[in-house]
Amino acid sequence: MAAGVLAMPLQPSLRSSLACSRPLLRNFFSASSSRPCSFALPSRSAVARRSDPRASILLGRPRSRHCARGRSVAAAFSCWSSKHPAVRRPGSAGGGSVEIQEARNWTHRAGSGVVARAAGTSRCMATVTEESVEKTEKGNPLLDDAPLPLFDAVEASHVIPGIRALLKDLEKELEILEKNVQPTWPGLVEPLEKIVDRLSVAWGTVSHLKAVQDSPELRAAVDTVQSDRVAFSLRLGQSKPIYEAFKAIREGPVWATLTEAQQRIVDGELKEATLNGVGLEGEARTRFNEIQQELEQLSTKFSENVLDATKKFQKLVTDPKEIEGLPQTALGLAAQSAVAKGHEGATPESGPWVITLDAPSYMPVMQHVRNRALREELYRAYLTRASSGELDNTPIINKTLELRQEKAELLGFKNHAEVSMAMKMATLERAEELLEQLRSTSWAPAVKDLEDLKEFAIEQGAPEGNDMRHWDVTFWSERLREAKFNINEEELRPFFSLPRVTEGLFGLAKMLFGVDIEAADGLAPVWHKDVRFYRVKDLAGEPLAYFYFDPYSRPSEKRGGAWMDEVLGRSRLLAPADRKVRLPVAHMVCNQTPPVGDEPSLMTFREVETVFHEFGHALQHMLTRQDEGLVAGIRKVEWDAVELPSQFMENWCYHRATLLGIAKHYKTGETLSDELYSKLLSARTFRAASMMLRQIHFASIDLELHSRFKPGGKESLFDVDRRIAEKTQVIPPLPEDRFLCGFSHIFAGGYSAGYYSYKWAEVLSADAFSAFEEVGLENEEAVKETGKRFRETVLGLGGGRPPAQVFKDFRGRDPSTDALLRHSGLLATATA
Repeated sequence: MAAGVLAMPLQPSLRSSLACSRPLLRNFFSASSSRPCSFALPSRSAVARRSDPRASILLGRPRSRHCARGRSVAAAFSCWSSKHPAVRRPGSAGGGSVEIQEARNWTHRAGSGVVARAAGTSRCMATVTEESVEKTEKGNPLLDDAPLPLFDAVEASHVIPGIRALLKDLEKELEILEKNVQPTWPGLVEPLEKIVDRLSVAWGTVSHLKAVQDSPELRAAVDTVQSDRVAFSLRLGQSKPIYEAFKAIREGPVWATLTEAQQRIVDGELKEATLNGVGLEGEARTRFNEIQQELEQLSTKFSENVLDATKKFQKLVTDPKEIEGLPQTALGLAAQSAVAKGHEGATPESGPWVITLDAPSYMPVMQHVRNRALREELYRAYLTRASSGELDNTPIINKTLELRQEKAELLGFKNHAEVSMAMKMATLERAEELLEQLRSTSWAPAVKDLEDLKEFAIEQGAPEGNDMRHWDVTFWSERLREAKFNINEEELRPFFSLPRVTEGLFGLAKMLFGVDIEAADGLAPVWHKDVRFYRVKDLAGEPLAYFYFDPYSRPSEKRGGAWMDEVLGRSRLLAPADRKVRLPVAHMVCNQTPPVGDEPSLMTFREVETVFHEFGHALQHMLTRQDEGLVAGIRKVEWDAVELPSQFMENWCYHRATLLGIAKHYKTGETLSDELYSKLLSARTFRAASMMLRQIHFASIDLELHSRFKPGGKESLFDVDRRIAEKTQVIPPLPEDRFLCGFSHIFAGGYSAGYYSYKWAEVLSADAFSAFEEVGLENEEAVKETGKRFRETVLGLGGGRPPAQVFKDFRGRDPSTDALLRHSGLLATATA
């Protein structure tokens, strides 16, 4: 997962349980236990952080957005489109050239024009040289006035001159604002939003391309200008004139005239300015800024090491006996990888095959290959990624933790966890109490899960029964699941082709939220030929939003995991001249199984859940009703609430009408049988306690490292990991376990002292889904009405209202854990 990205948890459970007493958790989420609204600023969620360059000071690597300036969008687009004829992918919807009306849905970007390449063509990553750095602003696609980023035209050579030119311009605008700032909305917030947003699209484009089309040249370019961008973010976040103007609004007569959303913005800016170091002076501020620069570099290097270590491992298999049991889909992918590596003539039937640590390659081996030695080899390789040699992340982790602690102390906090929790719903104590309740209730069932695996393996005459190791658990779990529920995940793949899944997902969105989603390929430049572009409209045909979808794994250049990010945020201020608001644009990125040969992408059920999950994040960004750009969509939503819409959408994967609507055989059109659906539903909570403990381990080690661990002390990183594992892993970890060296969520992303958020938000999402269950999932009219309310509250209110109040607006009460416990089949266990 990536910095600043709304992403899936590392090893999501099959709806794992929230196994603790309901009264205790009701206290966690009750309104009485919430912090007061004033100054209780929400965290910058993954998307929100990217929408504000100052967020880097708080959590790490920012992604920011862009604003309009100058002439009207219609005029700008008319000029731009005359120089850049639209190119549509053959067979895509819509045909013809890009219409000026579409451009009015966005805003233009200032800068000179550049001829855009055809959508879908590959980018040429030019080497960063002195000559390329000297390129002028003219012709730089990062500064182009196109209505959307020219993803297909940006090269590494554009990054340095483009970002530096933009920063120079923004520095002048910031100086003007500071000189003329007034404690009014037009005199402070509006010009600030423009500055923040302008940087966002340019830097967001660069950061996004680095995540999906990484190259040595792009890395070098980003590394060159990253310190410049961080310096400007620090300068902006520590501006005394801006801070004093916000204080004047908060304490003056203007405050009473502001809307709730505007008050949230003011409170948020004041809190974040404090956390950004606005109160520091002299050597303390200098040191704070030095720390932030170094943390940024460490985060980037951590992520790069994980990607490089993942790419580095390749296992060439020539003997079919070595991979006996590997499903046909995985064989096809392995043969396709072999061809890409130069083994011409490789076929699924006869090989050779190349196995990698990329999830679509790695997971089928661990689940299905009978060769225990191969499973062990891959497991050890995956567990020790980025832990040795020049790619070793161990010193990076230690230095990161050391600097985060020092930074927290400079701000007057005891540790980094306190800094993180200052922007969340929970406190450190409440989060750890929740995790302990989950852990203690899950432990005994998880031990029983392991004993069941051993007994089953013994029944099959397998030696693993008396010596169950880490690399055996996934394999025997799959075998036991098949035996217990008579269901085989690989046999389900033909029923989950990507075109069918997206069609069903969009149909669900129409039923629940009253929106139509249609292909708009060719309307926007894309970074890869497999990327799709979609338009979201209301039922009257009025555009509401747009989004990109990049579904497939590309291990040679694309970061692992799945995430959603914003391209443009909704904003009244940044609206084109002939519209009331600028419409939001998002992108969804997954790493699912790519098409093999002439067949479409045939998905595992977990990959289906992942697409639903990321679409939930995108919906909150795209269907926001907030017109104040700084709180629109996911911006300023507390981090431990931001997973609500994403995990809510996963529940619909088990809804009969939804699942049977998408589960149609890609060749015959046959619908998944009711029998198979029932089996899939029954298997939903299989090994739930074990999966729960895995998530608890990740969350617990995260909080421990960021609250009590001292780098250079008696315990090493890995000593702490093993100590935590004594209570969270029923099989002790291997001595060489170096999972932390690949834990990008907390060392190269926004989840530091926040991984617990997945469980925190799961309570909210399950309870939200139970509202639909209460009215009857087969009662379409009632479901539509409930969906409308969900859209107007959870999806619509964004960061303009505290999430506890937003939930209460939807549910009419505080959250309850009953729904999650019931969905997990552990309601009785938790109350025993």
